[in-house]
Amino acid sequence: MIKSQDISKRFEKVSVDVFTDSEEASKIVAKKIAETILKKQSKGQPCVLGLVAGSTAVNVYEELVNIHKKKGLSFKNVFIFNIDEYYPLSPEEIQSHYLYLHEYLFSNVDIPKENINLFKGDIPKEKIAAFCKSYERKIEELGGIDLQLLSLDGRGQIGANEPGSDKYSETRLITLDYATRMGAASNFYGEENVPRYCLTMGLGTILNAGEIILMAWGEGKAKIIKKIVEEKVTEMVPASYLQEHPNVSLILDDASASELTRIKTPWLTGNVVWNSKLIRRAVFWLCQKLDKPILKVTDRDYNDNGLGDLISECGSASEINIRVFNDLQHTITGWPGGKPNADDSTRPERAYPFPKRAVIFSPHPDDDVISMGGTLARLCAHGHEVHVAYQTSGNIAVFDDDALRFLDFIREIGSIYNLSPEITNDTYHEAQKALQLKRPGQADSEAVKMIKGAIRRTEARAGALYVQVPEENIHFLDLPFYETGTVKKKPVGEEDIRIIIDLLQSIKPHQIYAAGDMTDPHGTHRVCFQAIVEALKRLQNEEWMKDCRIWMYRGAWQEWDVSEQEMAVPLSPEETYIKRMAIFKHQSQKDRPLFPGTDPREFWQRAEDRNHATAVIFDKLGMAEYQAIELFVEYKLNK
Repeated sequence: MIKSQDISKRFEKVSVDVFTDSEEASKIVAKKIAETILKKQSKGQPCVLGLVAGSTAVNVYEELVNIHKKKGLSFKNVFIFNIDEYYPLSPEEIQSHYLYLHEYLFSNVDIPKENINLFKGDIPKEKIAAFCKSYERKIEELGGIDLQLLSLDGRGQIGANEPGSDKYSETRLITLDYATRMGAASNFYGEENVPRYCLTMGLGTILNAGEIILMAWGEGKAKIIKKIVEEKVTEMVPASYLQEHPNVSLILDDASASELTRIKTPWLTGNVVWNSKLIRRAVFWLCQKLDKPILKVTDRDYNDNGLGDLISECGSASEINIRVFNDLQHTITGWPGGKPNADDSTRPERAYPFPKRAVIFSPHPDDDVISMGGTLARLCAHGHEVHVAYQTSGNIAVFDDDALRFLDFIREIGSIYNLSPEITNDTYHEAQKALQLKRPGQADSEAVKMIKGAIRRTEARAGALYVQVPEENIHFLDLPFYETGTVKKKPVGEEDIRIIIDLLQSIKPHQIYAAGDMTDPHGTHRVCFQAIVEALKRLQNEEWMKDCRIWMYRGAWQEWDVSEQEMAVPLSPEETYIKRMAIFKHQSQKDRPLFPGTDPREFWQRAEDRNHATAVIFDKLGMAEYQAIELFVEYKLNK
């Protein structure tokens, strides 16, 4: 007899385990690595691990260090091989995988130096071929890799094996393609600084490992995960070859697994327990599949597309359609702060108190207007007391030449008003010298970071003022976790949380808006949201918290699914224009943002395209036709 659990996974061609979040999943991976080490120790054998660098593995290595220090796990029998390294790149550079592995793992455990086998990005080019052969030979002499850890790039690369790589390829130097280099641009402060080559284990080397664990976090990986897990093996998605490995598992968080059939459309994999949210998702899916509005879907449409059980359990198509239509319609509001003197029983926000005190948290100095600029302007126009809190300085996202241009402006102003040359001219030349001496990808000096931070503050202030936020309600928190001068940040600490607590206690808001965008490629949004949640947990017994709602918006990278959203704020063409102009105030991020990711569009274009696309979805579902719509999901602190 086939178990229901097996039926739910019947589309999956490789073992997949899904966890609530990456922290929980990382502990499971670390525990598995520790068990492998101990098993080999018990047999008196070496344990050979293949490791990755990057944000995906940070929590895994931190947990391994924790197990080493608290439970005495020894690494003396462990031999390490890393999967790839940029070339050319000095091992001392902050982007080096060599440096990463030493910092996060090797320097904190008792592994012998001679057991560490890593690529070094400064190998003379004429010696690379011999080095790669030696690398393969060392792995073979140790009996092969026992456990290979993998992370995943956006097009299914594992290691640096680009789409089209041969299944039997071995360790080698490869040329990175444009898309890969654009994806790495944020770590190198611009695409022009990304090395053009990479040393990597081949697919054949990786697939020869005794066991493989691939980790993936965040919605940005969801679509490629579906291809790897459910679609055919193809050289254009190198990780799809994992389907052919006898001992491989994918460890995912909820977000990265969200496109899998059993999660996105579970009614296609077996029986489900229907609730209002799942019914809404199923109906929207059916409407989009058939290109029909909600009220035109028929009983036959449900039955012919795997939703016969929904009809059997919940009534006829017309009954379900009307219920879902009304449910969606009630999420639409032109009054994000609540409409006074109106029945609020079917509105997403309560009518009173009015006006409300609202705090909009913005992880970077432009996320407020990019993500919810129309709603922000609407809240101000309706007379609410609106505060904007910029959580980080955003100073690493300013080009060097922009910093010099602003200093040159100050120098010119200084000459007009006879200001001290030490403040104007000398400061300009000192910064110019510091920037000239800075290597590509190197962190800025403290003085330059302050200048770049000032640029972002003036832009943020201009954007907030444009949508009518009073100047005294604009707050720059400059959370310490961010102020490293590099893409890599410190963990959130007590000081970060205290800054947020103090702000909230001073305002006592009725509404809080925060970035619930966990797909930000640099992780800042995720960390900023975690800091807010921790602050709110400590404040939850405050009297004002009993009357406070928390609304999550999405950033430049992704939008809420229409079936998930709980408040939809429509924008007119005029309000869309206001939002665009507010984004334009962030001139250092205009034309060519320093960290564009793989999307070549400017942030204002992404925002407008996304908001308009959402409006089109609502229109096709049978709602009124709007120019644009911004979406929000309520966060329940005690859920």
